[in-house]
Amino acid sequence: MNAPPAADTDGLPQPRRIYAVGALMAAIVLAVLDGAIANVALPTIASVLQVSPADAIWVVSGYQLALVMALLPCAALGESLGYRVVFVAGVVLFTAASALCTFAPSLPWLVAARFLQGLGSAPIMALMAALLRFTYPHRLLGSALGWNALVVALASAAGPAIGAAILSVASWPWLFAVNIPVGIVVLLASRALPETKGTGRSLDFVSVALNAAVFGPLVIGVDLITSRPGLAALLIVVAAISLVVLIRREMPREAPLIPLDLLRGGPFRISVIASVCCFTAQMVSYVALPFYLQHGLGQNAFMTGLYMTPWPLAVAVAAPLSARMSNRVSTAWLCAVGGACLSVGLLLVSIWPLQGHLMALIPFTVLCGLGFGFFQTPNNRNMLLSAPRERAGAAGGMQGTARLVGQTSGAVIMGLLFTVAAAETAPRIGLAIGAALALAGGLVSLLRVGR
Repeated sequence: MNAPPAADTDGLPQPRRIYAVGALMAAIVLAVLDGAIANVALPTIASVLQVSPADAIWVVSGYQLALVMALLPCAALGESLGYRVVFVAGVVLFTAASALCTFAPSLPWLVAARFLQGLGSAPIMALMAALLRFTYPHRLLGSALGWNALVVALASAAGPAIGAAILSVASWPWLFAVNIPVGIVVLLASRALPETKGTGRSLDFVSVALNAAVFGPLVIGVDLITSRPGLAALLIVVAAISLVVLIRREMPREAPLIPLDLLRGGPFRISVIASVCCFTAQMVSYVALPFYLQHGLGQNAFMTGLYMTPWPLAVAVAAPLSARMSNRVSTAWLCAVGGACLSVGLLLVSIWPLQGHLMALIPFTVLCGLGFGFFQTPNNRNMLLSAPRERAGAAGGMQGTARLVGQTSGAVIMGLLFTVAAAETAPRIGLAIGAALALAGGLVSLLRVGR
């Protein structure tokens, strides 16, 4: 998978490539920052709109729900109509929904606008990798994915600080208003994006509805699993039945909505499984660490944020470095080493006696970030290049779906742990589980050796 093609004439010429990359990176920053800064604003929004914290969480949940339901359909639509057309439509919808969020007079209005924002984010996230594949020559694709991971990591790290800075000088609607001028700039620069001819395949709306019936009840059911287990179980059963019906319907198709054709290929399937494992480990850790730091180690919210910052910063360092190495070193071994480093880092955080020795946490979280960075970029590269160019949209959609499935699974694991274990011990158990999952992701990646 690391060998370049015989001819290296694909990709956009300069300077058009620079403008195209600028549009893509700005769009992904919009999508990532919007999620991060909205989390910071939840207490303020709950207070101003006079709603409970539990109700305010739907400002985040509505966005995530729309995103996970729309990823695969948007990938299929991109293949049908052309990647640029659907990507631009997503940016338009995201920008317009940001304006609706800005002027939201009530929580239902805001949640509905956030749902539309999620629908707008879905084409951006689903088609980002496909557009990068057509923007860069094959020999530079690994570096492109590395820079993409760097931008995402920096945006994730900066999101809470940017949100706090805006709230310190302005009211919460400005968190969404700042998206509007950036969205307009992205739309202007998007004219430089590569023009890809769509296949013209019609979208099967029955399959789209079944896809929504899989992910919608699943996400809501997972959210309710600790508070209303009976209803949660019913929703998860509905999701499972819908998934079986969807797979049976899509199985005979040449280009199914769920990319079953790609999942039949060993390298692609292995990359998806490894991705789910490592993103589950990441989310378990992101939920467990704040509770461990605040409840177990007595740190306040500000210090908790500082101690967690080395992780995304280390990802930002490792991602472009692993991208360069993936042109010369087997991606299977890079992912295995990355998964092992993430596993060791999480295990050390879990078992090390940090009480009174908190500075030891910094090298542990740096090791976690380096491991995740060394895993993520080569794994995404392999997933994308395992698919034919005409199925790059489906590969990108599956890439995003694997990430969201892993993150949702991580949140579920921690939710269950908090119901069966004490608040002081559940985070450390979760970190140990995350270490096992990260190691599993690295070992699964080794199945690609020789393929």
